Amino acid sequence: MADYTYEQLKDMTVAQLREIAKGLKDDSLEGFSTMHKDHLLPAMCKVLGIHTHHAAEGAEKLRIKTTIRKLKTGRDAAIAAKDTARVAALRTEIHALKRRLRRLAVGS
Repeated sequence: MADYTYEQLKDMTVAQLREIAKGLKDDSLEGFSTMHKDHLLPAMCKVLGIHTHHAAEGAEKLRIKTTIRKLKTGRDAAIAAKDTARVAALRTEIHALKRRLRRLAVGS
């Protein structure tokens, strides 16, 4: 029954999703013709038995977020001290950690 992956469904248009939903008989898809993509996609994944939860691992996510918070306070202090080189370095590091956090969320 699960001929599709989450990524395939996510890349489809609403019209394509509605066409697939036409063939599925389930109460959670009632009114699919008026649903928007953000409501239709999770409902279809539930009916098709596709795992949709893409979240970063708990401990790693927490560690990265606390590091980002510390770096942000350091960045604010560097801005106040007008230390542009330090500000640039901290912003780069914060950006890299945020990208790592997003990769963790998508990779799960």
